[in-house]
Amino acid sequence: MRAGRGFSIGFIALAEVAALGLWFSASAVVPALKAEAGIDSHTASLFTSAVQFGFVLGTLASAALGLADRLDPRRFFMAATLLASAANALILVLDPSSPWVIFLRLVTGIAMAGIYPVGMKLATTWARAGDMGLMVGLIVGALTLGSAVPHFLNGLGGLDWRLTIAGASIVALGGALAISVTRIGPNYARSPKFRMRFALHGWTRPSLRLANLGYLGHMWELYAMWAWIGVFLDASFRLGSGDPETAGVRAAFATFATIAAGGVGCVIGGVFADRWGRTTLTIAAMATSGACAIAAGFLFGGNPILLVALCLVWGVAIVADSPQFSAAVAELSEKELVGTMLTMQTSLGFLLTLVTIQLVPVLVDLVGWHYAFVFLAPGPFLGVLAMWRLRRHPDSARLANGRR
Repeated sequence: MRAGRGFSIGFIALAEVAALGLWFSASAVVPALKAEAGIDSHTASLFTSAVQFGFVLGTLASAALGLADRLDPRRFFMAATLLASAANALILVLDPSSPWVIFLRLVTGIAMAGIYPVGMKLATTWARAGDMGLMVGLIVGALTLGSAVPHFLNGLGGLDWRLTIAGASIVALGGALAISVTRIGPNYARSPKFRMRFALHGWTRPSLRLANLGYLGHMWELYAMWAWIGVFLDASFRLGSGDPETAGVRAAFATFATIAAGGVGCVIGGVFADRWGRTTLTIAAMATSGACAIAAGFLFGGNPILLVALCLVWGVAIVADSPQFSAAVAELSEKELVGTMLTMQTSLGFLLTLVTIQLVPVLVDLVGWHYAFVFLAPGPFLGVLAMWRLRRHPDSARLANGRR
């Protein structure tokens, strides 16, 4: 029996969830590594920053070489997942403070270029009229849930970081198997060729520039929050608990819930964006997440129920808009430039995250957890301004079949 639309989409999403757990597998165990191996905040931030930089390198290389077109995307996805799983597992044989761990995280990021965007492309081959936002939302939701999985494994492992790393690698192998049973949908076509000479087109055309500025505002906040929310919650819970280990386990599960909630936000956001408009959804999501970034610190060390409730709202809002920036750029670009525009948008966004991921621990040392996340809020607020201006631009009529 041949796999149909629902079956293939489901297994593509399942494969993404399983494979993308590798993205934050090392970041999830930072509190345990600080306690056991004495790693400093700078090294801890590199666990995520190396993946981000590797992803940028991998994306540019894949686009320039046309790998997603030359190779069967399912085999490309499988090979990339196996490479990322192996690189992640090798961490177990090294000293956590070794620079080789950072190198392995870089390799993991490079491999992610064959997982996240390739899975998104596979999902969009099954898209129908009026549900492109939902299709992209499903895959970004899978990325979000996958990013949360290591924190869940961390809680189950009783804070033994080795179990979390090993578990993430094993789960990723399941993702490599899951992608093999999927089919490519009827909308499959070769991606537009990456053209470096047109890379600046996204900044010279006003509507594309505004969409990219909105995306950069969103990315200023997103990965810094994902990278450090677990450490933030761990520190907060330990302030009000006499049992540090119990506090750590509760923080791990709370972090999982916070990030995983964004998966629901992506799917719901995709539905709303297709019906109400791209700019409507992105403006609402960024305004909410920016407000949460400001409010979170004021609950630090306080009532854990209120703090987790706020973090769940933040987790939903912070990524609900993410798929819509890609959809907007694809809709605003000429067909022959879509590949270049999406590649440059993604690359610039992930390069920006290197700044904020490294910035948060510096801010914690300077002003403490009460105010560190406040500095993430200007990103989404500037993103709101950019998307509001895009909404008033004539080109916005091309978004979501006329739904601005």
